[in-house]
Amino acid sequence: MKLSILSVFALALSASAGPAGSGFELVGYGKDNPIGPTTGGAGKDGKTVTVSTVDEFLKAINGSSPTTIYAKGKFNFTARPRVGSNKSLIGVGKGAEITGAGLTIANSTNVIVRNFVIRAIVDNDAITISNSSRVWIDHNEFTSGNFPAAGPDAFDGQVDIIRASDWITVSWNYFHDHWKSSLIGNNDKFRDIDLGHLHVTYHHNYWRNEGTRGPAGRFGHQHIYNNLYEDFLYQAIHSRSDNQVLVEGNIFSGKTREALSTYGLVIPEDSPNTGPNGDYELDGFANLGASKLAFFFCQFLTVCLENDFGKATVNITQVGNFTQAPYKYKLTTLKKLEKVVKKGAGLGKI
Repeated sequence: MKLSILSVFALALSASAGPAGSGFELVGYGKDNPIGPTTGGAGKDGKTVTVSTVDEFLKAINGSSPTTIYAKGKFNFTARPRVGSNKSLIGVGKGAEITGAGLTIANSTNVIVRNFVIRAIVDNDAITISNSSRVWIDHNEFTSGNFPAAGPDAFDGQVDIIRASDWITVSWNYFHDHWKSSLIGNNDKFRDIDLGHLHVTYHHNYWRNEGTRGPAGRFGHQHIYNNLYEDFLYQAIHSRSDNQVLVEGNIFSGKTREALSTYGLVIPEDSPNTGPNGDYELDGFANLGASKLAFFFCQFLTVCLENDFGKATVNITQVGNFTQAPYKYKLTTLKKLEKVVKKGAGLGKI
């Protein structure tokens, strides 16, 4: 069911953004939350190490002592490394590379992952965040490299966030050539665990030649602003199972089919193993900063919060109460967004 014109106008007037800084500083739930900002390995007690082998990497990420870990070169893991609390993982120079097995951030807090390319993690996620809080995934690149030839189930997510994880920012990343990108809340069986958690900010990410889940969310709250979507072939943002999204200042272009949906159907292209017609869940909720229909009113607002949906469809079945993010941030204008994101997202940009 589509929104009426009056509903869209109401959405436009309900949202606002506070003034904030600019550049690549931490913004969003990873910074502003009840626990405190994500600092990783920084602090007066933090130490710094440089690693260039798998063994060195695995040793450095153990435990909860504050540590900034500079990673040089390529790391081919045979099992998933588990990142401890109070860690900053930073690829050196133009970025470090991870293959073989992706990263798991589980039962941890205060973790930063920056300047890595994670390639072609077969039958699993590039990064899984589970039962963890205060995580910042920033300036990375994620790809499986042969989308759509390999099909939807050869690889899993690029960044999946599950099991009541909370207070997370995903910013300035380059997601490309992959089927299922980012899932929040992965199973209805964990509804009671996840509800009230899964607060995630996605901003200034560049999604190109992807299939679904940009992101797809259950049970939580995601603020999705100033992202660039090019050729997101099937379904970009999907809010389902009582999930709430606030979607502001994004651009959807190229062959992107569906920019945003709150209809509970998990489409067959997302999960073909569920059946030929997809899998039905409860609907989610969405609010927009504004829309093309409300563009006239935008000129009279302090900040215009419209999205450019291009030729993509939008299917909002329920308007939510998540109308304003509880932190300061600054929107990049749509006129400048493509240039800003392509210049700033991915490896070697910090």
